[in-house]
Amino acid sequence: MPTAQFDSTLERREASLLGMWAFLATEVMFFGPLFFGYWHGRLYQPDAFVAGSHHMHIVLGTLNTALLMTSSLTMALAVRAAQHGRPLRTWLGLTALLGLAFLGIKATEWLMEFGDAANASGGEARFYFLYYAMTGLHAVHLTVGVGVVAWLWMHARRFNAAYHAPVEVSGLYWHFVDIVWVFLYPMFYLLERYR
Repeated sequence: MPTAQFDSTLERREASLLGMWAFLATEVMFFGPLFFGYWHGRLYQPDAFVAGSHHMHIVLGTLNTALLMTSSLTMALAVRAAQHGRPLRTWLGLTALLGLAFLGIKATEWLMEFGDAANASGGEARFYFLYYAMTGLHAVHLTVGVGVVAWLWMHARRFNAAYHAPVEVSGLYWHFVDIVWVFLYPMFYLLERYR
C-alpha cells in the first residue's frame, strides 16, 4: 500500500517506526520530572516515603504487574501474527481485556488508598501526590493504548504480512506503557517495603 510520500511499504513502515521512537523519546522526557521528584523525595524524606509505601496494596500491585506483563506477551503475539499474515484479533482482544482489567484494579486500589492519602501530611503527602500523579498519568497512557488496540481489533482485516506497520507501531507504544509500570511498581510497592 505505497502512498504518494513513500516509494514502498517498507519505506512507510520505517518512517512510522522512526516517528513512534521519536514520540516515545518525548514521553520519556514527559515522565522524567516526576521520576526526578520521586527520587528527590525519597532521598530527602525517606521516612515519609517508607510510611507511604507501607500503605500500598502489594497484592493488587503485583496482580496488576502480572496483567501488564501478560498483555505485553499478547501484544507481541499480535504483532507477530500481523507480520506473518495470520489472524490477530484474538491477541488484540486479549491485550485490550488485560489492559481494562489493570485499569479496573488500579481504580479500586486508588479508592482504597484515598483515605490514607487524604490524611497524609508533609513528606507522606508528597509520596501520595507522586503516587497518584504518576500512576494516574500511566493510566491515561494505558487508556489511550486500549483505545488504539480496540481500533486495531475493529480493522484487523486490513493488516497482513505486507502491511502491518500500524500493529507494530502500536505494539511499541504498548510496550512503552508496560515498561513505565515496571519502574513504578518497585518504586511505590517494593523499594521501601522492607525498611
